[in-house]
Amino acid sequence: MKIRNSLRSLKSREKNCRVIRRRGRVFVINKKQKRFKARQG
Repeated sequence: MKIRNSLRSLKSREKNCRVIRRRGRVFVINKKQKRFKARQG
């Protein structure tokens, strides 16, 4: 999992990417391609 300042670029890399807020943190997760995982905050 990458920890990034900006998640907007990661969201557009793959069409299955979702941006989700959990416990005050912002995550990008992807069910199909597991490598597209990132966290912010």
